[in-house]
Amino acid sequence: MTPTPDTCLIEFRDLTFGYGEHRVLDGVSFCIPRGKVTALIGPMGAGKTTALRLMGGEQRAQSGEMRFDGQDVTTMGQDAIYAARRRMGMLFQFGALFADLSVFDNVAFPLREHTELPERLIRDIVLMKLNAVGLRGARDLMPSEVSGGMARRIALARAIALDPELVMYDEPFSGLDPISLKTAARLIRQLNDSMGLTSVFVSHELQQTLDIADHVVILANGKVAAEGAVDAVLGSDDPLVVQYLHARPDGPVRFHFPGASVEADFRLATQ
Repeated sequence: MTPTPDTCLIEFRDLTFGYGEHRVLDGVSFCIPRGKVTALIGPMGAGKTTALRLMGGEQRAQSGEMRFDGQDVTTMGQDAIYAARRRMGMLFQFGALFADLSVFDNVAFPLREHTELPERLIRDIVLMKLNAVGLRGARDLMPSEVSGGMARRIALARAIALDPELVMYDEPFSGLDPISLKTAARLIRQLNDSMGLTSVFVSHELQQTLDIADHVVILANGKVAAEGAVDAVLGSDDPLVVQYLHARPDGPVRFHFPGASVEADFRLATQ
């Protein structure tokens, strides 16, 4: 089924964003369906992490709209942005745990920061979230005492501490061994289904990504190269999509970052 505005929790509408004269996203439109796991994939520099920042309101579109639950984040004031962020969770690429806080206190942090719950209830919630990621027994450890895979799971427990509607994952599989990678992928799928979440994640691990995703968006060269169900995207004959999914070095995906021609640069260097 093709997503519609009513079924989209996140919707990009003809959105453009860039740094200086370089457009990272150039008039892109796509949907993150409610209750689904969406994979945001594409070559390096395609704007995937930038898209996550736009979803969270860290960056603002230069034109177009970025809608969260029907509201344009681009035009929101700071108070409205903060209210929207309380409905979101974020798993950063390397966990971003607070090094001087225990595992327990890392997960408790958003609860203490954004609620007035009593410590007894916070303790119960933290233990429930840690249990969901299989690390209740690690609650008294420090971040320096856990592995990289465990740190990702702790960060995931923190991301879901406030029971968000949307969870965003930036490279959740990066640097993980095969067992930890499959564990992380299974957790994303299970938590999405059991908690009724909407999940969107950026990843370059195509096999695990396509195994757990319901919906796929491929970004490349500042545009949406493909969007749809996994089978539909895999069956695409678009040259750019074929190049990316089959890891072909030659094709329409740009290798060189946009800039002046080689001739112009070397001519300037010799003047």
